[in-house]
Amino acid sequence: MFGVCLYTACRIAEACSLMVKDIYTNSGTVRSTINFRKANTKGKLQTRTIPVIEDLRSLLTSWKPNAGQTYLFPGRHPNRHWKHLHPNSADKVLREAFDRTGIEGASTHSFKRTALTQMSNAGIPLRIIQEISGHNNLEQLQHYERGEAGSSQGSDRLSFPAFLHRKRHIPV
Repeated sequence: MFGVCLYTACRIAEACSLMVKDIYTNSGTVRSTINFRKANTKGKLQTRTIPVIEDLRSLLTSWKPNAGQTYLFPGRHPNRHWKHLHPNSADKVLREAFDRTGIEGASTHSFKRTALTQMSNAGIPLRIIQEISGHNNLEQLQHYERGEAGSSQGSDRLSFPAFLHRKRHIPV
């Protein structure tokens, strides 16, 4: 789940609400793009389509046996396939992992922040980053460009190198 956040710059609630059909074809292979449905995005303004890079494809392929019937990240009750993992549960799991590993100051938003900051640092135009991230306007991205998106000790230990070094299709 956190790999999805890192490689797509999505919010944790967007990752939690991904449906199996948004990720896998009928034959079970990973799609070339991920659709973040308008109804599940912050502000509910538009559906976003993000390319799946090879590292993310590998993660999603290995996750397939764990995916639910309906949601990619099912809730903790297997009989309730119509419910996805709640973002607060994902946050709790991540905070416990950070505590165990000694990472301080990071959160579920660190993956989005890391992805956007590294895209900006790599010279990807802000308009493209805006489309990927789902921000309403370029002003909202200015703090990522300057590295002021709540930078913390923990987020510098997260990485997003594959996104920067692979050819990919980004809708313009």
